[in-house]
Amino acid sequence: QVQFVESGGGLVQAGGSLRLSCAASGSTFSIYAMAWYRQAPGKQRELVASIGSSGGSENYADSVKGRFTIIRDNAPNTMYLQMNSLKPEDTAVYYCNSRAGRFAWGQGTQVTVSP
Repeated sequence: QVQFVESGGGLVQAGGSLRLSCAASGSTFSIYAMAWYRQAPGKQRELVASIGSSGGSENYADSVKGRFTIIRDNAPNTMYLQMNSLKPEDTAVYYCNSRAGRFAWGQGTQVTVSP
């Protein structure tokens, strides 16, 4: 089993940047492809970016392509989401999980982008 703690969210103006962190517990973190997801108010959770188990094979939602970068460090079980050129429509709670979403969801971290 793997558990996640997301951090790094906050309030930022449009055009600004944030770096989210995902700390994972459990010795099996490194065998899973991982992803960042987000859920805006009144909307379904969506996959934002994913990365292969050893890094590489990054994929991004069209809405964030060119602005967000997903990074992982298997020692020590950490994943990041570098978010640049933020837009108000990026406002959401951001979560990390395996790419298949197989583990329990953490609390997430709130990102709010003001116009």
